[in-house]
Amino acid sequence: MKKFNEWNKVKIRTEDKKIIATFKERNIYWANVGENIGFEQNGKGDDFVRPLLIFKKFSNNMFFGIPLSSQTKKDGSWFFEFSFQTDKISTALIVQGKLFDVKRLDQKIGKISIEDFAQLKIKFKDLFNV
Repeated sequence: MKKFNEWNKVKIRTEDKKIIATFKERNIYWANVGENIGFEQNGKGDDFVRPLLIFKKFSNNMFFGIPLSSQTKKDGSWFFEFSFQTDKISTALIVQGKLFDVKRLDQKIGKISIEDFAQLKIKFKDLFNV
């Protein structure tokens, strides 16, 4: 069962944030991604959070982010596996990427390596034919 009413309460708190994160491309944050529709990636826990990779910074307030999963997903061109924490594999859900506001960012938890980020960009371009 979807928890839209609970997410609306978190969304109101998120919108009212006064302290805004300073972020850069390649950073990984816990982010309030919310309770979403259908097959869109949801956040987890009371704050509806999920790890989120800053893929492209557009301004100090907006960026294109890619949600991460701890689940291994090797099938499909829309996934990219990498490690930013010792002994832990993360999967970038490339097809789930979208525009986010900086207010959704909570706590920085890491950074993708330059090499992995370059490979992720190649996969992104191949997936979207850009």
